Amino acid sequence: MGNGQKWHESFGFGAAEIGALSHLYRGEVYRSTVWRSRLDATTNWAVVTTGLALSLTFSSAAASPLPLVLVGLLVTVFLHIEARRYRFFDFWRVRAHILETQFFGPILLGRGVQTENHWNEVLYEDYRRPRLHISYWDALGRRLRKNYGWIFAMQVAAYAGKLVIHPEPLASFAELWERAAVGPIPGQAMLAAGLCFHGGWVAVAFLTLRARRGRGQTRSLPRHDRVLDLARETA
Repeated sequence: MGNGQKWHESFGFGAAEIGALSHLYRGEVYRSTVWRSRLDATTNWAVVTTGLALSLTFSSAAASPLPLVLVGLLVTVFLHIEARRYRFFDFWRVRAHILETQFFGPILLGRGVQTENHWNEVLYEDYRRPRLHISYWDALGRRLRKNYGWIFAMQVAAYAGKLVIHPEPLASFAELWERAAVGPIPGQAMLAAGLCFHGGWVAVAFLTLRARRGRGQTRSLPRHDRVLDLARETA
């Protein structure tokens, strides 16, 4: 029996334990992938419903801009669902990342299984008492900055364009209030409500920006991509 095998087994990490942890890692990656696909599903719903609202609104010059208002409320529901799903995706992703950096990383460097920083105990406690690692508001802000902010911006631009050009180019503010009115609700009230609605999302996106993980770390690409060079050599 080699010294490396004796060292691993003395700390409870023999070949069987390493194999079991490898299967555990596969399970964590699978669960994070499933939740990632659920994130894509809600984003697709938001994009499709926005596209339908655009088609209805611009189908004719006399068509009402009301579908763009209603779809904004529907996209808000999708955003709420996606924020909740993101919290679970983040939960499984963090576990997989710990195994990648703390378990597989030292093995790749030829150092064997390292437990000096007690990552195994931290992960064990997380399995015993699981909890989500990101708040609802932080998850909401992330999805706004990544996806939904662009969807809301498209809705605002389309709504403003509809009021300005249909049924003919806008001539006065009085005409703007008239076009924005919905039934008994005056146009000023509708525009003010829209400003508060989208202004609230902008505030959430900025207020949760400081809570992002990895802040202060550079995200710039390296000058020399060693991984890409290795892939080219083995291609």
